[in-house]
Amino acid sequence: MTRDSQTTVLSIEDLIVDFETATGTVNAVRGVDIHVQAGETVAVVGESGSGKSQTMMAAMGLLASNGRTQGQVVYEGRNILGLAAGQLNGVRGARITMIFQEPMTSLDPLYTIGRQLAEPMVVHGGLSWKAARAKALDLLRLVNIPEPERKIKAYPYELSGGQRQRVMIAMALSNDPDVLIADEPTTALDVTTQAQILDLLAELQTRLGMAVIFITHDLGIVRRIADRVYVMKSGEVVESGETGQIFNQPEHPYTKMLLDAEPTGHKLPVADSAPVVLEAQKVSVEFELDSGFFTSKHVLRAVDDISFSLRKGQTLGIVGESGSGKSTLGRAVLNLLPAGGRVVFHGRQISGMDRTAMRALRKDMQLIFQDPFGSLSPRMTVGQIISEGLLVHEPSLSARDRDARACQALEEVSLDPAMRNRYPHEFSGGQRQRIAIARTMVLKPELVVLDEPTSALDRTIQKQVVELLRDLQKAHDLTYLFISHDLAVVRALSDTVMVMQRGKVVEAGTADVIFEAPKHDYTRELIDAAMLTRQQMTQNA
Repeated sequence: MTRDSQTTVLSIEDLIVDFETATGTVNAVRGVDIHVQAGETVAVVGESGSGKSQTMMAAMGLLASNGRTQGQVVYEGRNILGLAAGQLNGVRGARITMIFQEPMTSLDPLYTIGRQLAEPMVVHGGLSWKAARAKALDLLRLVNIPEPERKIKAYPYELSGGQRQRVMIAMALSNDPDVLIADEPTTALDVTTQAQILDLLAELQTRLGMAVIFITHDLGIVRRIADRVYVMKSGEVVESGETGQIFNQPEHPYTKMLLDAEPTGHKLPVADSAPVVLEAQKVSVEFELDSGFFTSKHVLRAVDDISFSLRKGQTLGIVGESGSGKSTLGRAVLNLLPAGGRVVFHGRQISGMDRTAMRALRKDMQLIFQDPFGSLSPRMTVGQIISEGLLVHEPSLSARDRDARACQALEEVSLDPAMRNRYPHEFSGGQRQRIAIARTMVLKPELVVLDEPTSALDRTIQKQVVELLRDLQKAHDLTYLFISHDLAVVRALSDTVMVMQRGKVVEAGTADVIFEAPKHDYTRELIDAAMLTRQQMTQNA
């Protein structure tokens, strides 16, 4: 199928989006113009809160009930902005479709993949359920889902993250759209899966001739896939142009800041004389999986005989795809789940210790999670969240002393202590991660396990958090176990790196050796995938 590449297929003209809130009107989008031609890829970039997603949600008629719009969204010569749902459904989901960042929240857990793929073709395409199911199977083949005859009967939880995202792409393509809007579709994926999804989108676009609007904060992806770029800040387009022009000759300071936001730097090695803080010897973790009522149970070896040691002030980066076992390993060494082997903390074996015995050590061994919003209680103020651990581990402190320690911790992570009476939802993603770090730092730990602490953040915020973690490590001589699929962040922070695949360590060494002279094919595959999506950033670093 081909379409005239010179035809403007979608025009967003002078779009304004406001939200009426209890505290007044929020101007989310202010006079935005975006034009997309048939067959081209347009990227809309900017940090969280820049208005890029709300622009497209308004175009699709998917704003929250308190949203108000002005302007025009022109498709096939008709302004579709503000159309009644019945009229809009003739366009939305059929001619203009959208895929979202987290497919697990977009796919219904109660219905099979086949049912969810078929429904849009029945509703929008007028197919029978039998014909729609046959086409659904073809779509699963089109997006390279393995074993499509089996996966069409599966439920979303039975698929990997990359497979679920492929299903969302298949669903978006089910009615042969003119425009596909992809809202951060690869942010939650590891680098190899991300590269596969980007290749798939490019292949499908060439084959089907559709236009793609790609919303992202990752400029490495933009350089790879986009023909033109719109840069948004505070609800406005501050710069637009051909991709090469934006990357090679950016004009606006904000665009230059985004281009300069890749984590860089080099961790100085720790002296061999530094004391060993943590030692893991042949650590293994197994999970028993129920294969069915009439079949025997299956044992999954998630972590397979892994050994390493960590010296005071050192950072060990652990990298690998989703499912490689890296997060399970992090929890095993903290004795948060049953594991085989031996773990020694400051010369004392902690593997096999019960909860009571571990409590005295918990303040010295802390964990920071990927999603700060999910790990911070929405019912507690920031001050209460930060000082909660002091109630357990330093009960002799007075309320005034706990408050003073919380203020000090907030200052250490560059947040105003006056904000300690606010709640987590009142903060940005980057601020919430700083709060999570402050909650850890208030206990003055020696070892911190960081499980994907930057992967949910904008690149500019990532760089700030990386610099904060560096400063805290230097100030307190902290030891880090840093788990991530983001190789740029791992390289910026780590002394040594372990590469995990299917529960095993396939390669380990200094950060320089791993990144500059990898020996294992899997390591090279990870690095190649990361460089594909961040080629320009790597050159700039």
